Amino acid sequence: MKKSARRILAIGAATAAGLTVLPTVPVANAETTTTTFDVMCLATPSSSLAGGPQNIGNPGAQITVDAPATVNAGDEFDVLISPPPITIPNGITASGITATIEESSRIKIDVMMPDNATYLSGEVVPGTSIGLSGTAPNMLRVNEAGTVDPNGTILRLSGNNQVIGNGPSSSKNSSGGIVAKNVGGSSASTTFKLPQVKARLKAGTSGAINLKLRTAGDAGTFGNDKNPITLLPKASAPLVGTIWAPAQCTPRTGAGDPLNNGAGPLATVNITEADKQTTTTLAVPSTVKNGDTATLTANIAPAANGGTVQFSLNGDDLGAPVDVENGKASIEHKFETDGDFDVKAVFSGTNGFEGSTSSTKTIKVTTDDVTTSVRTTGPNDAYVDEDVNLTAQVTPAIQGGTVTFTVDGASGPTAEVGSDGTAVAPYKFTTPGTHRVLARYSGRAGVAGSVAPMFPVSVTAAPAAAVQTTTTLSPVGTVNKGESVTLKATVDPSNANGTVQFKIGDKPIGRPVRVVNGVATLTTTFATGGEFAISAQFTGDNGFIDSASDPETLKVPGGEDPGTPTDPGTGSLGNIFGS
Repeated sequence: MKKSARRILAIGAATAAGLTVLPTVPVANAETTTTTFDVMCLATPSSSLAGGPQNIGNPGAQITVDAPATVNAGDEFDVLISPPPITIPNGITASGITATIEESSRIKIDVMMPDNATYLSGEVVPGTSIGLSGTAPNMLRVNEAGTVDPNGTILRLSGNNQVIGNGPSSSKNSSGGIVAKNVGGSSASTTFKLPQVKARLKAGTSGAINLKLRTAGDAGTFGNDKNPITLLPKASAPLVGTIWAPAQCTPRTGAGDPLNNGAGPLATVNITEADKQTTTTLAVPSTVKNGDTATLTANIAPAANGGTVQFSLNGDDLGAPVDVENGKASIEHKFETDGDFDVKAVFSGTNGFEGSTSSTKTIKVTTDDVTTSVRTTGPNDAYVDEDVNLTAQVTPAIQGGTVTFTVDGASGPTAEVGSDGTAVAPYKFTTPGTHRVLARYSGRAGVAGSVAPMFPVSVTAAPAAAVQTTTTLSPVGTVNKGESVTLKATVDPSNANGTVQFKIGDKPIGRPVRVVNGVATLTTTFATGGEFAISAQFTGDNGFIDSASDPETLKVPGGEDPGTPTDPGTGSLGNIFGS
């Protein structure tokens, strides 16, 4: 009799071992992983007539999991578990006594919530179970105590959490939860099938997602209600009556053996890391001299190996794409035109790295400035309150910019530099003595400035009997090349005796002209185009003080490019006069 009862319990434990065989049901974009391992269960009968706790082994159990082999970081994916059909006998005869297995109930399977993934949902696939009754199977997320918890670390397939232990609705001597009843006579057998279950997961950022049975901590201890597979077989035998045999099953070969490979990953989903965001920055010079070769470098962070960088200049591709090595790509370019050039770099991206575009950087390309010198050319002496012209000559003669005169360190007049490189500014010394005049050339685009050496001017008081004069030059305006023009200077007072020397810049035009009735004239032509300062210098006879007119602007159309220096010795005046 005792032997018969023990055999009945063995059949119930075999049912527990059968439940560890999970399905091999292919799903789209998934791989099937089957793990074979031994299962050992501890079954504890409710009646002493059936003997004490029994270790029931089931070698060669299998679990099959369908899941993608790889997923991208952040992707959602499904894991499908499909238990296979399980067949058990309805009865067994031992020692002339027939025992009947009536059912197995409170069936549950616990799976660990995988690391590196977020659990989104779980469901039982409708219509995929066979021969089950009792409470409808469902997927619940529970904590270590078996209580439903949205933050729990365990996924449980059960009949609404009605289990033998490790849960709020536990019992080891009453039917509940998922029930698989035996049907037919004692000589027949019964087949049932647990439903397919599907879990929806979201991949983390990196690493591997391992799907495992619950075997951590107490769940891996032999004979514990937290074991990954538990159930409650129920059998009946003549004289013995009803026997409840709660069974706790773990993946191990013997009761005293360690956990085997069934406690390891049953399937592994590898996460393909999302491409890293990159930043592309340019390292380029801010200025380059015309004709020089500059190195343009793009730096990719984090440092990528692979991919290319396309450099562009003012929106146009600059050569072919350049390979990226250790986060860098460089190209050399010779600049042969002055101006501002916008440089940009576009990284194509590569395996594990997203592409990126740099901000625009501007390179200013310039020609070396023309070196100049400047000298003050007159006058050497003057009377107090005499009208004079301060003149300065810029060499080479380049039009543009200004000359500012300072007298004894005080700011004086400023004059524009004409096509002949000369600047002429009216001035009047108000005190006697030696005054030091300095001329400072401002320069202009492409032309460097310069400063003249200090120029001394000796200023004395005019003789008491001498008559002060003023000289005025009639406006000249625009004169065409080769066109005859009459220059006219008026000296006041009109009875002043002396001569007038007409000048262009600081150079004389023809010979001095005698003043008649306060007027001196000179007819001439100009053969060189440009813009010049014309003035008249009156030199008085005895009894009259010299005077200089304010300069007047002469424009001769069709001149040379004012930015092109000519003979550095003579400026652009080599042949300005037609006659």
